Order: sequence, then structure tokens, then C-alpha cells
Amino acid sequence: MTAILILGAAVWPHGPSPTLRRRTLHAAGLYHAGRGRLLIPCGGQGRHGPPEAEVMRALLLGAGVPDAAILQERRSTSTWENLLFARPLLAAQGETRVLIVTDRYHVPRARLAARRMGLTAAGAPPPLRGSHVPTQLRQALREVPALVWYAMRPLR
Repeated sequence: MTAILILGAAVWPHGPSPTLRRRTLHAAGLYHAGRGRLLIPCGGQGRHGPPEAEVMRALLLGAGVPDAAILQERRSTSTWENLLFARPLLAAQGETRVLIVTDRYHVPRARLAARRMGLTAAGAPPPLRGSHVPTQLRQALREVPALVWYAMRPLR
């Protein structure tokens, strides 16, 4: 079977950012469609609390995902750490296949990191509907050097 990893995004002072909400609700839909048996929301404490994973857990529960299907990764502050810190949770469940929920521009780097950590990874980006186009473009441009960095960085 497959685990669904939801990569973190900002928590704003009043709650989840639109990106965090979009990713999380998309992951809940994938779970309900039978695309994975468990969900791992990833993300630690950012500028505003609570940790991203806790905010995502609340959204997942509100979307009808059972608590037993949610394993939180609450320490990470980067994409690399999302996957690095989720890996022991996956291993404890006997999982090596992941469906990564993140924005489309971010999928290649997330998959590269997952593969470098020994996981079989596919991307499942949420629809762009509801996203902020200038932010999406800015983030896509940022991915070029980040992808090179991830390809070259040593595993730890």
C-alpha cells in the first residue's frame, strides 16, 4: 500500500495558509478515494503556531479522516527534513511507497529527495484553483537552484 505525505506550508496568525489548506484537503480526498492507507502531515513550528502538522491534522479530522490514519511529523522546517523525519514513521509502518502532496512546481524536488532516501515516490499535486498565481510563479523559479542543490547534497 501507499502512505500519503503532505508537505508543509505556512501557518498564518489566524490559521492555515490557503496553500496548507489546499494541500491538506486534497490529501484527504486522496485518502477517501483509497489512494493511501495512512497520511503523514509534515511540518514543524514556523513563524506562527501551532506546528504545521498539527494544523493539518485538525483539517484532516474535519474532512472525515480517522485519527488512527494520521501520523504527524512535527519537527521539520524544510522539504528535505519533511522526508528525512517522515522516514522513521514510514519504516515503523513497513511503508516504502509514498504519494507526495505538494504544489506542482515542488513535486520534482520532493520526489528527488524521497528517491535519494530510498523511497518509491509519486507526486499528487492539488489543483491550482484557489492558489495565488504570482506566488506560484515565484516559487517555481526558486525551484531551479533548489533542485540542483538537492541533487548534489549528501545524505545524512
